[in-house]
Amino acid sequence: MTSSVLRDVRIYRDGKFGPPEDLVIEGSVIGTDSSSALDVESGGYLIPGLIDSHVHVAGPESLLALGRHGVTTALDMGNSMSVIDSLRGVPGSPDLRAAGPVATSPTSAHATRMHAPPENLVAKPADAEPWVASRVNEGADYIKIVIDLPGFNQETVDALVASAHAKGRAVVAHASRSDAVAMAQRAGVDILTHAPLDRSIDDAQALELVGQGAIIVPTLTMMKGIVDRMRAAGVPGPAYELARDSVGRLKAAGMPILAGTDANATAAAPYAPPFGESLHDEFELLVAAGLSPTEALDAATSVPADRFGLSDRGRVERGLRADLVLLDENPLDDISATRSIRAVWIAGERV
Repeated sequence: MTSSVLRDVRIYRDGKFGPPEDLVIEGSVIGTDSSSALDVESGGYLIPGLIDSHVHVAGPESLLALGRHGVTTALDMGNSMSVIDSLRGVPGSPDLRAAGPVATSPTSAHATRMHAPPENLVAKPADAEPWVASRVNEGADYIKIVIDLPGFNQETVDALVASAHAKGRAVVAHASRSDAVAMAQRAGVDILTHAPLDRSIDDAQALELVGQGAIIVPTLTMMKGIVDRMRAAGVPGPAYELARDSVGRLKAAGMPILAGTDANATAAAPYAPPFGESLHDEFELLVAAGLSPTEALDAATSVPADRFGLSDRGRVERGLRADLVLLDENPLDDISATRSIRAVWIAGERV
């Protein structure tokens, strides 16, 4: 087994960087024996590999871009499982978890705009259980529902959530409008993705969502991109400030915030955040919305690792996967320092 050592690095643990110390990479994990290790780097700020909690990978080039920007795990939120399976397990590439095809109503704008194939369509409550069973059989790690109104009725969303929970799968709900958030809340969705652009989540609803155990991946990069593109085209519409305000209110209520970008290369998408780079944009937007740099960094490391059951990563500890990012500057002083990447390791392999 090959091993290497990083000398005199300041390691991020428990919300702060400690004094300089050595860290050993043994094969694919963080190890202990430096006796035969090769020195590969010295100095700098070492953080866990980053987790983007909302992407739609397009191919090997997506993984290359993610890895170069320190993303060592990517949670895909809508794709064919054939695409996912073709990209999984590539040495030195980000680890992929996936929902597979998403559930959407045949009558929704999302289905029309995104040219949804038949495997995405759920027309009525009775379709929910067999649809979820198909996703689980294909290897979906979680279930994704697009609540795009007009589209699903409440009974169909309820049936999808109940079927997923019966199969032991968490449910992620696309909810970019306040009425969609309310529908997701009534159904008991586990994870909201996007933040509404038509109305802020108020304090009372935020507390109710926290009481239900819900969490959010607000994808502020995507929401801002949509609004900026509409304004540039002279189209009146949603306000990014409403999405940002929701994040602040949810944080104040105690909801865990996860960093995700909705990075994609889909021509029909309303905006396409770039893979990898956009996660650093997301950090800056989360801080502007009220998170501290520590909370923003945790939103892409320990928090998604805990919430998505990725117990072997998200922290720099012996025995965990050697998913690591070495920075030249301290991101707790300025969150933009997450861009000062000197080196990235994915399961011990340097990118």
